[in-house]
Amino acid sequence: MFEPSSRYHAVPTATRTLADGRTVTHLRRRFLPQPEELTAVGEHVVTAGERLDHIAARRYGDPEQSWRIADANRAVRPDDLTAVPGRRLRIALPAEASAAGGERTR
Repeated sequence: MFEPSSRYHAVPTATRTLADGRTVTHLRRRFLPQPEELTAVGEHVVTAGERLDHIAARRYGDPEQSWRIADANRAVRPDDLTAVPGRRLRIALPAEASAAGGERTR
């Protein structure tokens, strides 16, 4: 249903039958990982005008991986991560790779 690189790839689906008999399939809730449980692989210092998708493109090779940076920094509003130049962002592996014992590199 979702690409392997999507934050929703490992989220299971559920079905529900509505009163009119239609069956609806939906994603279950995605629980955010605890940042301290993610394997840190680096740090990024925000500069003026940077966007999270640009940082993700540089760090992960894919701008759509900005959700990894948001997860690693416990961001409720991802745009807040780049609002203040000088902020240090934690760069981490996704939860699945961290649980598998990913290597730490800088």
